[in-house]
Amino acid sequence: MNEAALSRRPAVNQPATTGRTAFTILLAISFCHLLNDMMQSLLPALYPMIKTSYALSFGQIGILTFTFQITASLLQPIIGSYTDRSPRPYSLAAGMAFTLVGLLLLAFAGSYGLLLLAAALIGTGSSVFHPESSRVARMASGGQHGLAQSVFQVGGNVGSAAGPLLAAFIVLPHGQSSVAWFSLTAMLGMFVLFNVGHWYKSHGMARLGPRVTDAPAPVASKKVAGAIAVLLALIFSKYFYLASLSSYYTFYLINRFHVSVQNAQLHLFVFLAAVAFGTIIGGPLGDRIGRKYIIWASILGVLPFSLLLPHATLFWTSVLTVPIGVILASAFPAIVVYAQELLPGRTGTVAGLFFGFAFGMGGIGAAVLGKLADAFGINAVYEVCAFLPLIGLLAALLPDVEHRRARALPA
Repeated sequence: MNEAALSRRPAVNQPATTGRTAFTILLAISFCHLLNDMMQSLLPALYPMIKTSYALSFGQIGILTFTFQITASLLQPIIGSYTDRSPRPYSLAAGMAFTLVGLLLLAFAGSYGLLLLAAALIGTGSSVFHPESSRVARMASGGQHGLAQSVFQVGGNVGSAAGPLLAAFIVLPHGQSSVAWFSLTAMLGMFVLFNVGHWYKSHGMARLGPRVTDAPAPVASKKVAGAIAVLLALIFSKYFYLASLSSYYTFYLINRFHVSVQNAQLHLFVFLAAVAFGTIIGGPLGDRIGRKYIIWASILGVLPFSLLLPHATLFWTSVLTVPIGVILASAFPAIVVYAQELLPGRTGTVAGLFFGFAFGMGGIGAAVLGKLADAFGINAVYEVCAFLPLIGLLAALLPDVEHRRARALPA
C-alpha cells in the first residue's frame, strides 16, 4: 500500500476521504465485525436451549433480546458523537473486551438475572465497536463509501449467519458452557483491532483530514431533519421485521412444521446468509445507481414476499426468506452513507445513531413480538409483520443528494 497516498491530506474544498481504497484495513475491520456479530448471534441461537433449561416464556426471551439490543443502541450515538470530537483509535479493542467478559458470563450463568447481565455486557461491546469501526471503513474507503460500508457490514452479516451453525453443531451438543470456547475469538478480535487502531492513529485520521462541517450542507437543514426522520422510520420497518426472523424464526418453524431444533437452525442460516449477500451488493449498487433508489427498492420491494410468507409450506418458507433477506439487507449500507452525506463531518455520530437505532428497534421488536407470540401464538407474529415493509413508501420523501455526492468524489 502506498504510504504517501495513505497520509496525503485533502485540500480544504475536497472531500474528507483521500487516497486509495485501503482494502487490507477494510478486510480487517470486516473480519472483526464477523467475529463480533458471530459472538453476539450465539445468544439468540441459544434461545431454544435456554428457554427449556430456564423454563422461560416468549416474553422473557424478548426481554433478554431487549436487554442486549438496548445497551447496544443507547450508547452508540453517545460514543459516536464523542469520538467525532475526540477520536479514540484503540477503543475498538477495548469494546471487544466487554464482549469477552459477556461471553464468559453467558457460558456459566446459573440464573436468568446473570443471563440478562451477560446480554448487557455483549451489547456494551457492540456499542463501542460499531460507530468507530464504521468510521474506520469510511477512512479506508478512498471515496467508495458505499463499497466500504458493504464490505464492513457484510462481515457482521456473515458472522450472524455463522452463529446458528455454531450453535447447532458445537453449543447444542456440548451445552451452554461450551460458549466459553468462543472467548478465544474475542481475544483474536482484540489483537486485530489493536493493529487497526495503530493504522487509525498513524494514517486514518490524516485520511479524514480537516473536518468538513463548514462545507455547505447538501440540503436545507429542515429537509435534513425530515430526511433523517424518514430514514429512522425505514430502519424501524427493517429491524422490526428482522427481529421477527432472527429471534423467533426457529420457534416458528418448530411450532408450525414440527422440525428439529438443529433443522430450524439450518433454515435460519439460509436466511442470514441471504442477508449477508444483500448487504454486500447494496453499497456498490448505491455508489453506481444512487442510494435513494436502493433504499426505496430494498424496503418496499420485500412486501410481496413478506405477505406470502405466513401462508407458505416449509419448502416455500425457506425459499421466500432468501429474497426477503437479500432485498431487505441491501438498504442498510445505502442508508448509512446517505445519512453521512446529509450530515458531513459527523461520521461517528451518524453511524452511532443508525446502528444504535437499528439495535434498539431490534430489541423493542423482539420484546413486543414476544408478548404478541405469548398472547396470540407464534404464527401471529408473521401475519402482523408482513405489512411492515409498507413503511418503505416514505422513501419517496427523501431529498436527492446524489449530485453533491458526485462532486465530492475524488478525481
